[in-house]
Amino acid sequence: MIFSPSPILPEVIIIEADLFPDNRGYFMETYHQEKFTGGGIDIGFIQDNQSMSIKGTLRGLHYQIKRPQGKLVRVLYGKIFDVSVDIRRSSPNFGKWFGTILSANKKKTIYIPPNFAHGFCVLTDRAEFFYKCTDFYYPDYERTIRWNDPDLAIEWPIKEPILSEKDAACPLLKDAELPP
Repeated sequence: MIFSPSPILPEVIIIEADLFPDNRGYFMETYHQEKFTGGGIDIGFIQDNQSMSIKGTLRGLHYQIKRPQGKLVRVLYGKIFDVSVDIRRSSPNFGKWFGTILSANKKKTIYIPPNFAHGFCVLTDRAEFFYKCTDFYYPDYERTIRWNDPDLAIEWPIKEPILSEKDAACPLLKDAELPP
């Protein structure tokens, strides 16, 4: 496995697993605790989630104000544009974002640490998205930052996304309740 810090937010790590193809298909190891620790991700995962979304769907930018979740994300089917935002007020990278394409074909995984907001939009007819979390989901602690916040200026590849009611009505970063 190759672990590379993202160019804008070094705490966000891009993971490329070794792929072993043959005439039957392929095999790849997607998580190995010792290799992850050696790659700078020394944290336990306690919950797995999977979602399916149709083209044009945008989910995010989500985070929890208490019990923050680190996430290990990858695409099982289709292609998405994945975004991480540093929301740690004390960070020199506060408000900066990193975005990348994740697809079932490329098989990259991204680690997003706790206290980063996360979101993605679907670029293919549908996408199946899988992620491991470092803490449980607590609806009372979940918060969302507006996807098109002009201060963040995220370069989303879609202009009129399909949003949930919650994601359509959330605050800008400057007005959001952030983790301590």
